[in-house]
Amino acid sequence: MFVLVITAIVVVPLAELWVILRVGEQFGLVPTIASLVVVSALGTALVKREGTRVWRDFTAAVARGEEPSRQIIQGACLLVAGVLLLSPGFVTDIVGIVLLLPPTRAVVASVVSRRVHSGVTVVTSTRSGPIVGRGHIGRNDDVIDVVPAEGEEHRERDDETGTTGS
Repeated sequence: MFVLVITAIVVVPLAELWVILRVGEQFGLVPTIASLVVVSALGTALVKREGTRVWRDFTAAVARGEEPSRQIIQGACLLVAGVLLLSPGFVTDIVGIVLLLPPTRAVVASVVSRRVHSGVTVVTSTRSGPIVGRGHIGRNDDVIDVVPAEGEEHRERDDETGTTGS
């Protein structure tokens, strides 16, 4: 991981500089700088629009009582896309634009979700005994029962008042 970060810090700016110089040779200084500014401005507007859409999806998922992990991952993709589009350079702009595309974000969300859920251990209680597996709970209506640790006081929650009592 350390080598990857160092490589990104050194190689990406060098690649950006090389591409900017080549584009500047082909089209001139003013068009090159203008295109960098225009792409940053358009990218910012697109990130705002897509961010609003992801926020709406997030609040709708929460309102339905669903886990909004897909929306959180897509929001993180938009954050990275925004940073890449604001940094000067054509290479980072291309990567940022690719991350703005909903199909790309969906692929990233599914890959990240699979990696996260594959590291989770789920213990399912059955009449014949516990079943230990890898992955995530399959249905939204599964019950997760937690037994308080020894010595802790168990409090019942009153659903009408929202308070806990002893």
